[in-house]
Amino acid sequence: MVKIDNIELPDFPLLLAPMEDVSDPPFRALCKEQGADVVYTEFISSEGLIRDAVKSTMKLDIYEKERPVGIQIFGANLDSMLQTVDIVEKSKPDIIDINFGCPVKKVVSKGAGAGILKDIDLMVKLTAEMVKRTHLPITVKTRLGWDHDSIKIVEVAERLQDVGCKAIAIHGRTRAQMYKGDANWAPISEVKNNSRMHIPVFGNGDVTTPEKAMEMRDKYGLDGCMIGRATIGNPWFFKQIKHFFTTGEHLAPVSMPERVTAARRHLQMAIDWKGETLGVLETRRHYTNYFKGIPHFKDYRTKMVTSDDSKDVFAAFDEVLDKFSEYQFI
Repeated sequence: MVKIDNIELPDFPLLLAPMEDVSDPPFRALCKEQGADVVYTEFISSEGLIRDAVKSTMKLDIYEKERPVGIQIFGANLDSMLQTVDIVEKSKPDIIDINFGCPVKKVVSKGAGAGILKDIDLMVKLTAEMVKRTHLPITVKTRLGWDHDSIKIVEVAERLQDVGCKAIAIHGRTRAQMYKGDANWAPISEVKNNSRMHIPVFGNGDVTTPEKAMEMRDKYGLDGCMIGRATIGNPWFFKQIKHFFTTGEHLAPVSMPERVTAARRHLQMAIDWKGETLGVLETRRHYTNYFKGIPHFKDYRTKMVTSDDSKDVFAAFDEVLDKFSEYQFI
């Protein structure tokens, strides 16, 4: 059993990573149904929350069926981050997670996300003060370092633990790498195998198959894995990993009727939560993976990702089910 503070999780839990415009309530619900042990909101700007920006405050919506759920925030200003903790607490999440890993320029340029990897003292101070501010467990998601020459993740993890961080998820790349090259899990393993560490250490980056998840568990000895991009349009990934862990075999590929049902539910939940326009727009990125690998599918995909009216998208789902219902995925 793995514990984040007093939250009990199964051995080697699978966590849905916070992803901008992806890990919203509809997608989190689908992933939870398919075996995700912990889910996280999209990352939320501390400055946006303080300004009561609509897009930021919407991201605070969480639901009982997703628990345990973490709300992830980012920022670099201490006063703003502390005010944000007070705001986030009112949504009653199980965990508050700090994003010290986002490599995107608009975040980094403000010293937030992975930008704070240039100032480890500030990173530790922010964490320490936020721990003091709330009764909720504070966790951290970060990267190996700013670049190859500044990797000090073993020391950084120790310091974060020492000021009260209850778990750490580490992406196996530096900020300089962005998402290029292979993730390096060896330094994450060093963090876990440091005799001073006693909080859970979760690996992140390049878990694209059940075999990769097993490698992270068995070869690198991590406490669990946080999965991001491999889940987009593929909420079944959590269930597939767990089946592989239990049986050593792969689940049969998800059938076309199951895929269409999930896509329809996903779109409908998105519309119910954020309205027609955003619901249609922000669900598009999932369709490529929901229907990946089908030959002669271009016209249907084009309709799904260019239609602004949900009726047209739902109609495209019906056409796909009618034409490809017997298609066998590999």
